[in-house]
Amino acid sequence: MLFTAENEYVSISVKQLGAELSSFKSKETGIEYLWQGNPDVWSGQSPILFPIVGQVLDNKFRVDGKEYEMFRHGIARRRNFELKEQGEGYLILTQSWNEESLKAYPYKYIFDIEFRLEGKKLTVTHTIKNDDDRTIYFSIGAHPGFNCKIGDWLEFEENETLVCEKITPNAILDGKHYPTLTDSKRFDITADVFVDDAHILSGFKSDTVYLKSDFRPQVIKFNFGKVPYLGLWAKPGAEYVCIEPWYGLNDDDEYKEDFSQKRDIQHIGTDEEFVFPWSAEIIE
Repeated sequence: MLFTAENEYVSISVKQLGAELSSFKSKETGIEYLWQGNPDVWSGQSPILFPIVGQVLDNKFRVDGKEYEMFRHGIARRRNFELKEQGEGYLILTQSWNEESLKAYPYKYIFDIEFRLEGKKLTVTHTIKNDDDRTIYFSIGAHPGFNCKIGDWLEFEENETLVCEKITPNAILDGKHYPTLTDSKRFDITADVFVDDAHILSGFKSDTVYLKSDFRPQVIKFNFGKVPYLGLWAKPGAEYVCIEPWYGLNDDDEYKEDFSQKRDIQHIGTDEEFVFPWSAEIIE
């Protein structure tokens, strides 16, 4: 099932499964800005990452001495969201814990995602509410893929000197830092820039990056806010780029006694909320 919203300028579609954005389209030009999920390249489009970002070591984690199995990017993207509210130019979808989810992730949560259009801008706001009687721990991230060409580039608002981390073929952090931007704004999208998988960046001065091209005048302005990490990724040579704001990371190869010990794990107390927005604006 697809849910839709539109205004005078743009339209969106969102899948019920995983609340995955599946279209972000200009009504004025007809241009589709979101990757359309070619299964021969990458079938995803904009998966929601919760309650892990990336992968945990051996696909397992522990809470209060009990072991659980969790696969890449977590359970939210594999469960349906229900329509909570819909109006002119916006949608709110919701997902809640149930007895089945507790078998994989032993915390009670309510997860609302609002998709709101204002002019040519889409703002996606993720809200995690603790519905448990104890502190809950989680990571959360977004993974939208935008159409682009090899030769396009990403340009940060300010000159950046960033930390870049990468993952092994087993999708865990390799513990190294790699050369990336040094007092520069520009990240070029080349055919081989993602041959070693994602660039996991941190240490920003900017909160906004622009997807630009010599092949077209249109630009996407992407605001990632104050997230600690930004993943950049695509299949090597593919004509899209994922701009991924993250509150959390893949595991490294160090065993953790408890999920709460995970690097950069988030936590909220009973009845508290965690709110995480990002936005993408079409500049035509």
